[in-house]
Amino acid sequence: MLQDPDLLSIQEVRTKVEQAHQAWLAFRSSSQEQVDAIIEAMGAAARAASRQLAELAVEETSYGNAKDKHIKNLLAADLLPRRMRGLKTIGLVRELPDEKVIEFAVPMGVVAAILPTTNPTSTAIYKALISIKAGNAVVISPHPRAFRCSCSTIDILARAAASAGAPEGLIQCVQTAPWMAPPP
Repeated sequence: MLQDPDLLSIQEVRTKVEQAHQAWLAFRSSSQEQVDAIIEAMGAAARAASRQLAELAVEETSYGNAKDKHIKNLLAADLLPRRMRGLKTIGLVRELPDEKVIEFAVPMGVVAAILPTTNPTSTAIYKALISIKAGNAVVISPHPRAFRCSCSTIDILARAAASAGAPEGLIQCVQTAPWMAPPP
């Protein structure tokens, strides 16, 4: 049985990126309405868990205070989705007939996102929301000192996205890293 944490983490990342790519292949044909419904569900789920995630972040990282992290989570979970409402990010987004310009938004694939230890939950919410709004999949790599709170945040967002119709695997968090002890 493979026990090397470096090799385990590399294999996990490869697997998650492949799963995310497969999910993205299904997701990339989604309509703007479908994407927007997923964003609204993700935002609502993150808002509902905002305080709990803030407390978990402070407990795990020893940085900041739960009140301020809760506010940052709400900025990402509430203000960001409201600011993105009505923003076209899929298909035809703008026409400038006088200039003979037509702009199309085209999803690119899988976003690899690295999270900090200082604001792990709000950054996870932000990066997941903007990646999905643009029609992409996302695989999050948490900071070693913010692993639990980051992956908990991503789990909440992934479940909300799936409940709103997103393909399974569209939003993921790397669970194994070289700094972790090998599984028993």
